[in-house]
Amino acid sequence: MPAIGRVHDRERYLADETALRALFLHELPDHALQLRGWWLRRAQTSEHALNAVRGVAIDTWTLRGYLAFDDAAGSELAFDALIEAIRDAVRADPTLGGACALSPLKDEDEDTEDTDGVQVAEVGLVDFCGLKCHGATLRLRTWRYL
Repeated sequence: MPAIGRVHDRERYLADETALRALFLHELPDHALQLRGWWLRRAQTSEHALNAVRGVAIDTWTLRGYLAFDDAAGSELAFDALIEAIRDAVRADPTLGGACALSPLKDEDEDTEDTDGVQVAEVGLVDFCGLKCHGATLRLRTWRYL
């Protein structure tokens, strides 16, 4: 997904806003730079016994994205398209290339709904690196057999 922007395997923070902004700059096809990036982190893990010898761990991941606000360029529409492209990619490959298993459980005993794919938890305008940005929090649950 080349248009997604910069993707980090952890939540990033630097006290220097300019240095932090540089971590999220993405070069557009016209060679202009735009703040467009994401970070991913594991937010929660729950473990369940499937039987006496086998269990499953359910990891909940948070994907947080930012895109610099540009009303004239329709940045909100571009950001929504990026979110849907991420959701489509996971829907097309729910095991993430074999890195995780398909959902083996229904969540009758959990506080959360039985969900597959990427869930959009929150979308809106945020201040990030001194800029007005579109921000999104996406959630994904993955399963690992133990």
